[in-house]
Amino acid sequence: MSTKLTSLSHGGGCGCKIAPAVLSEMLAKLPSAAMFPKLLVGTETSDDAAVYWLNDEQALVATTDFFMPIVDDAFDFGRIAATNAISDIYAMGGTPIMALAIVGMPVNILPIEDIQQILAGGAAVCSDAGIPIAGGHSIDAPEPVYGLVAMGLVHPKQLKKNSDAKAGDVLILGKPLGIGILGTAMKKGLLDEAGYQQLIDTTTQLNKVGSDLAKLAGVHALTDVTGFGLLGHLLEVCRGAKLTASVVANDLPLLSAAVGFARQGIGPGAIERNLASFGQHVDFAGQVPDWQQRIMADAQTSGGLLVACSAETVDEVMALFKAQGFAQAAVIGQLAEGEPRVLVA
Repeated sequence: MSTKLTSLSHGGGCGCKIAPAVLSEMLAKLPSAAMFPKLLVGTETSDDAAVYWLNDEQALVATTDFFMPIVDDAFDFGRIAATNAISDIYAMGGTPIMALAIVGMPVNILPIEDIQQILAGGAAVCSDAGIPIAGGHSIDAPEPVYGLVAMGLVHPKQLKKNSDAKAGDVLILGKPLGIGILGTAMKKGLLDEAGYQQLIDTTTQLNKVGSDLAKLAGVHALTDVTGFGLLGHLLEVCRGAKLTASVVANDLPLLSAAVGFARQGIGPGAIERNLASFGQHVDFAGQVPDWQQRIMADAQTSGGLLVACSAETVDEVMALFKAQGFAQAAVIGQLAEGEPRVLVA
């Protein structure tokens, strides 16, 4: 490759997301969708996808996600972007059925062969998910951008919103944290081959387990952890359900290659943006070190599913995660009555 993909963009992966507080202000004056009674999920609770009722057996799940390169390998970039986009379907408990490509490329700078590899990576992931890329739209852009519009189906009674958690629910995280930190280390030339493989293996693992989790009545809420970090997306769960979350920092699954970098303070600028946006709603116990606080706000690209389920359902949820290859899935905390905030011990 003649040009490093990450050198062509000012940010990468879900670290490109606009900070939560700024995004909230931007969306504040959008008209309410309440006049559309068949719209089961809109923008009200910052959920992962929109959901539209079709009939008693089916609801349409629709989402879009795209970003600039988090890695320099074109094929891997395409795979990561596609996996991340499709994850929003699984996070609603749905099954994907089709995707459309979103493509913006600096065609006078980036070789056509590299663009072909980006598209091939996305197509490979869609094939793994069992869906076609049925079309899309492309533009000549100053920075490389790739992603998908993803569509899926879910039974209305199995729809899992991020706002339906209940007091007493146990919190389970499906993938380890540290993706944004590894991406930053790679850009600095600090990431070795083993660390890069951890980054790729994690970000290209489809969250297919979400479709099976949706069938469990004891699973009350689902979301995926992406650009706002674990803390930001957990706060969305808390706000939607009007509950307080308690998390044990030492129980969090972490990418082993990211721990050393986190201790050195290496990470994307999104960590500071995230903490500035929602840090006042998080209480860290005195023994929680700065590096653990930062890794909880680290912008995850194609991160894991966050599950809120009854205590009686924990074993079933963990068994599904383990059976589908999520070896580091772990119980990380619980929810209780109280104001929407996160307590970290």
